[in-house]
Amino acid sequence: MPLQTLVTRLKQPSFRLLVYLAAALIFAMPARTALEQHFLYFPDPVHEATPGSVGLTFEDVSFTAADGTQLSGWLVPGEEQAPVVLFCIGNAGNISHRLDTLRMLNELGVTVFIFNYRGYGTSEGQASETGTYADVAGAVSFLEGRGWQAERMIFFGRSLGAAVALEQALQTPPAGLVMEAAFTSITEMGRRHYPGLSFLLGWLIGAKYDNLDKISRLTSPLLQIHGRQDSVCPPDMAEKLYARATSAKQLLWVQEADHNDAFVVGGTLYRETLRQAFAQWTGFKQITQP
Repeated sequence: MPLQTLVTRLKQPSFRLLVYLAAALIFAMPARTALEQHFLYFPDPVHEATPGSVGLTFEDVSFTAADGTQLSGWLVPGEEQAPVVLFCIGNAGNISHRLDTLRMLNELGVTVFIFNYRGYGTSEGQASETGTYADVAGAVSFLEGRGWQAERMIFFGRSLGAAVALEQALQTPPAGLVMEAAFTSITEMGRRHYPGLSFLLGWLIGAKYDNLDKISRLTSPLLQIHGRQDSVCPPDMAEKLYARATSAKQLLWVQEADHNDAFVVGGTLYRETLRQAFAQWTGFKQITQP
């Protein structure tokens, strides 16, 4: 466009508005990434321990996400012919901070595969919604390569991981899905915890993780677990998700639990609920009792 023509066009209010909007969007792109990294993802690059630290046999695994990003994980074997639980962590730390969960699941006899999202632990890249979906898809492909089919897989996600596991359950329906401490959506979380900031800058957050929109499309059996005292994802979010789910479903309330401690506070009831769900979904009967 000739300079004189451009100058003339800039004098037109409608054209100037388009220029301003385009500039705002260009400058908003790095701001969007920065806000997501600040509010959604809290990775720790250092593994503080390994499953061996709590007496578990494990394989240190390197695999690729669906988009080729190099990721890391641990495979903890269970009993012979046991199904595999694909565990999706929450938004903070890395897999080394879930050793108590690994041990608890191992005591149920199942094999467990836990992995670092991109940017977490020793995995490459930087986390994003589409990135975490590519990561879990890569984890499923890795398990398929080891001989597990979807009907022998259980997807288990906690907090943010519940959203990651749900998305993959829509793509590759597993034997069953466990969603613990799940939220309805990132948009709703922003409104609850940062109402003013959400109103002003919420549009800059590209990640949605919209569980409430997706859960009605789930065909696999569902077990929801939620603490009655959850201060991060309020209990009414669990109620909304459960009401919207249409597949075979169960909701376990852990009365005194907050956001991160249902598996500790829930004790025997928590473990037995998982054991029974795994058996119902896959026919797996634990041989060795802890």
